[in-house]
Amino acid sequence: MTYKVYAVALLATMICGLSSCVSNKKYLAAKSQASRDSLSLAAELAERDARLGQLSSKIDQMKASSDFTNSQLNQSQDEIAKQQQKLREQQEKMEQLQQLIDRQKAATEALRAKIADAMKGFSNDQLRVFSKNGKVYVSMQESLLFPSASATVNPKGKEALGTLAGALNQNPDINIIVEGHTDSMAIHTAKYPDNWALSVARSTAITRVLTEEYKVAPQRITASGRSQYEPVADNATPEGRAQNRRTEIILAPKLDELMGLIQG
Repeated sequence: MTYKVYAVALLATMICGLSSCVSNKKYLAAKSQASRDSLSLAAELAERDARLGQLSSKIDQMKASSDFTNSQLNQSQDEIAKQQQKLREQQEKMEQLQQLIDRQKAATEALRAKIADAMKGFSNDQLRVFSKNGKVYVSMQESLLFPSASATVNPKGKEALGTLAGALNQNPDINIIVEGHTDSMAIHTAKYPDNWALSVARSTAITRVLTEEYKVAPQRITASGRSQYEPVADNATPEGRAQNRRTEIILAPKLDELMGLIQG
């Protein structure tokens, strides 16, 4: 049974890499629920397999006993048959889960390729498209979107957002998280008292451009700021700080079908 437990544990790990249909919080909750349900299924499969072993041993013992009867044999064999049927049903569910996970992965990769193709007119030092944790990330540098210490989107940034919005409007089932990020250099102005304020202001500015100018449905978007606390490079160098000053537009696929199968 060790290989079955390993397979389910691997499945649980893969489920943890997927994304939610309404918000990052719900997405994480969905991953957590999927992981718990898969581990529970693994434990149940192991328990049933152990039970089958016990029943088989019992039959062997009964055959060697003078008290053994055909009735007892039939009863034990019936119980084994029921346990085997339950195992088959659970294994079928595991296979369905795996198929759904594979479809989710394929859909995410197809979306990444589509977005990357739409944004190919922008250089890598301005914009990157990549997949992570079952989601597609469009990471835009400050130099593309904003003047320094500002949350006003510049014309080149609006052009990039317009191109992205065209692809997003063709995929209405994809939910969008806009995250603002800064470097570790402290800011303190009358308008932005700290990096939290600046990162949130930038994410909401981009959200307004997407929804008001390019008609992306506002119900699909969550705007948030991460300040300096999720760097992708070393803040000790100017080059690293430049990479950290970015806005990430995160595209999260729906998990409705997957969660429906798990909960069912």
